[in-house]
Amino acid sequence: MRKIAYFQAIGEATVQAMEADPRIVVAGQGVDDHKGVYGTTTDAFARFGPARVRDIPNGENAFAGIAVGAATTGMRPLVVHTRDDFMFLAMDGIFNLAAKWRYMFGDRGGAPVVMRGIVGRGWGQGATHSQSLQSLFGHFPGLYVVTPASPSDAKGLLMNALRSEDPVVILENRGLYELTGEVSEEPFTVPFGKGRIARAGTDVTVVAASLMVHEAERAADALALRGVRAEVVDVRSIRPLDDALILESVARTGRLVVADTSWARYGLAAEVAAVVAEHDPGMLRAPVRRVTLADCPAPVSWPLEEAFNPGAESVLHACLELLGEEPGNGPRMEHVMKGFVGPY
Repeated sequence: MRKIAYFQAIGEATVQAMEADPRIVVAGQGVDDHKGVYGTTTDAFARFGPARVRDIPNGENAFAGIAVGAATTGMRPLVVHTRDDFMFLAMDGIFNLAAKWRYMFGDRGGAPVVMRGIVGRGWGQGATHSQSLQSLFGHFPGLYVVTPASPSDAKGLLMNALRSEDPVVILENRGLYELTGEVSEEPFTVPFGKGRIARAGTDVTVVAASLMVHEAERAADALALRGVRAEVVDVRSIRPLDDALILESVARTGRLVVADTSWARYGLAAEVAAVVAEHDPGMLRAPVRRVTLADCPAPVSWPLEEAFNPGAESVLHACLELLGEEPGNGPRMEHVMKGFVGPY
């Protein structure tokens, strides 16, 4: 099977979905720019032009209402936010309108708006442009929230979102756009609420989302050199969460590390730990460990940013702690995003 980049998979899914459904329109800041939001909207703009791929002003709150209204009257808006931090301004439309529409109006249908938000660190982004808001969006019933970690899932989850009858938030980590992987040329969907075993193991389970799936896999490679078999679970979907897959894995290994690109308290890491604790805490041979951001806003300085964000080394140390082993003096493991250069 051919290999393409994560950003190409998103672009391909967008074009294929728009060809199949004339109701889909793309809107966002810079979607018609020559950079095309990391290249994800370039092909759609070239294929459909400004009639269906439209640049919008800095008015997230207003446009969220426009998009929800359009979705409830038969259109399929795909709204692109160049940072998910900007989506704070759209939350009334997302939480009070889109998420609750089907509940309030029943058989009159839902509000099938899809919102893509770009998350995570970059050089010098600081406290207001580095946040990963998956836990915030995942808190509200009525929304689907997904975090594709691979090019194939980036395509399949987006295509599923554009066919959904309910609102979907897709969070894409900016560190993944150049990642390559096998992706079918034909249109296909990946269902919401179904995680995947990214790497099989028997000694410790690492549940991760988005970029942290790759950091967990790198940690698993280092653990394998020490004779430890780590199982990496890619949740894919924040809401609904694949509780069954997580529980099956922890039942095999007896140990759980949760790795996320956001904070520990009230977040995905806390939710995964709660799923295990409420189902059968007796499965655990050791306490749960959470690998997350430091409990403070993101710094701007590059060295501080490196220390602030968890990576493969953090996952490795958490796994070894659960196994009662010392980390030793192995080579330092750089972050997956070490080579990230922008554009912002």
